[in-house]
Amino acid sequence: MSKPIDILGHLFTPEAIKTHFIDDPEESEVFENVGRLDSLRGYTVEEFRSYAEETGLGKVHVAAFYGWSFREQRPYLRVTPEEVYEISRQLPGQVHGLFGVNPFDALKGVKHLEKAVKEYGFVGIHVHPHGFDLGPDDAYYYPYYAKCVELGIPAMFSMGHTLDYMPIENGRPARLDKIALYFPELKIVCTHTGWPWVEEAIALASKHPNVYLGTSAYAPKHWKPEMVKFINSWGQDKVLWGSDFPLLKHPEALAQLDALDLREGPKRKLLWENAMKVFPYER
Repeated sequence: MSKPIDILGHLFTPEAIKTHFIDDPEESEVFENVGRLDSLRGYTVEEFRSYAEETGLGKVHVAAFYGWSFREQRPYLRVTPEEVYEISRQLPGQVHGLFGVNPFDALKGVKHLEKAVKEYGFVGIHVHPHGFDLGPDDAYYYPYYAKCVELGIPAMFSMGHTLDYMPIENGRPARLDKIALYFPELKIVCTHTGWPWVEEAIALASKHPNVYLGTSAYAPKHWKPEMVKFINSWGQDKVLWGSDFPLLKHPEALAQLDALDLREGPKRKLLWENAMKVFPYER
C-alpha cells in the first residue's frame, strides 16, 4: 500500500518554524487568530523522519516559499531553494522541493528555477500571488509558466482566501482560466480548495484537462459538500491532498479524512495516486 503524499507544506526545521512563524509578527498573528500559535513546533530531520513514519506519511512537498508583505512591502516567510534542498538531500525520496516564485525576479528567477529543478530535483513551482498584488494571470509570471512546460513540471497556486492581510481578489480561481487556455501543456494545481470560491475551482478543474485542485490549508471536516462530492465522484481524478503544514497537523487531517467515508478508489486517488501522475518524481 502506498502512503499519503502531502503536496504543500513549509520548511519544518525548528529554526525555520521559529523564524518564519513564531518570531514573524504577521505570521504569528495569523496563527494566534486561528488558535494554532501555542502548538507550533519544529522538527529536526531525524525527528521528522520518525514523525512521518509514525503518522504513516509518504512524500511531502516543501515550498521554497517567497512571500511578500502587502502591508509593509517587504519579503516575509522567505525560504530559499538552497535551504529546502539541504533538507531534501537528507531525506531523499521523501522531501521534494517546490520553487517559490517572485514575479519581480524576472528572468533571473527563471534561471534559478531551472537550477532548482535540474540540480536540486525540485518537482514544481509555487505561486502565492496575494502579497505581490499581482494575480497569477499577470504577464510577469508567464516566463515561469513557459519554463515549467519546458522542464515538465507543474505550477501550484495558493488560491482563494488568505489568512494573511493581503488582497483576496488575486486568489480567485477564475484567474487561472486564461493560464490553462494559453498553456494547455502546463499542469496547474489550484490549492486551498479555492475557498470561498469552491464551485468556481471545481468548474475550472472540470473544464480543463490540465487543471487540478488541492485541499491544502483546509481541514477535511471543513470541506464544502460540493468538494467532497467532487472528490467522491466525477472529480476523483482531479483532486490532490495537502496540509499547508504547520497550519494543519497530518494526524488530525488524516483522521478527519477517514471520517468523510470516501469510497476506497477516490480516497486512494486523492491521497497519492493523482499526485504520482501530476508530479515528476521519476525523471
